[in-house]
Amino acid sequence: MSIITQAKRVVVKVGTSTLTYENGKMNLRRIESLCKVLSGLQNSGMEIILVSSGAVGVGMGRLGIPKRPTEMEKKQAIAAVGQCELMLIYNKLFGEYNQIVAQILLTADDVASETSRQNIENTFLELIHMGIIPVVNENDTIATHEMQENNFGDNDTLSAFVATLLGADLLLILTDIDGLYNDNPRTNPQARRIPVVDRITPQIHDLAGCAGSARGTGGMVTKVHAAEIATAKGIPCCVMSGVFPQDIYRLFDGEQIGTLFLASPKS
Repeated sequence: MSIITQAKRVVVKVGTSTLTYENGKMNLRRIESLCKVLSGLQNSGMEIILVSSGAVGVGMGRLGIPKRPTEMEKKQAIAAVGQCELMLIYNKLFGEYNQIVAQILLTADDVASETSRQNIENTFLELIHMGIIPVVNENDTIATHEMQENNFGDNDTLSAFVATLLGADLLLILTDIDGLYNDNPRTNPQARRIPVVDRITPQIHDLAGCAGSARGTGGMVTKVHAAEIATAKGIPCCVMSGVFPQDIYRLFDGEQIGTLFLASPKS
């Protein structure tokens, strides 16, 4: 577990299902705990970059919309409302631990050219140098899921991009399940968690299934895809439950939690 315990620059991705209740309202207790833990890790000398989903989910809760809309324009409008709410609460809760945060919204178009990609990297590095935690999200008010070539498609993929852009030591994905299983643990009580994946094979992709929550767009499929992107660039990826953010401390103390996808050997 020295791969994790020795990590300094860590990209942490948190999903909508972790940040909100089933009714779409923000889970303030969990968000506050997450902010406290990440601030503590930052204080210890680590460099934390937070990739946060939740704009659409939080916007739905703020506007009292129970079901995720299908119309692109409506989703974009809801995301605009939710992003304000999300950053307001991050700014407040991180601020309680004397931690400054900054918002970065990205689309794939923003990183299409070498010049813009370099500018984005420079901004990230300057924020990190200043001890500020960047809070990253896809710019949902601009990106459209009908045009997959013009967006990341999901924040798991975005987190893998950020990790590779910044040469992170670890990509940590927090979700509503505690890792990859050899079967669906929601339907099979005998399913066993896979602690380590040394190589992502077609069989691993098959195990990921295609489940996502009603409030999010991901599922284990997108997490395995993100792990594949990161590990191919020499960055290990850990997928673990975000239900109890304090468990992140246990992870960095060397306990085996979640599923660790090992980095591919550098050629």
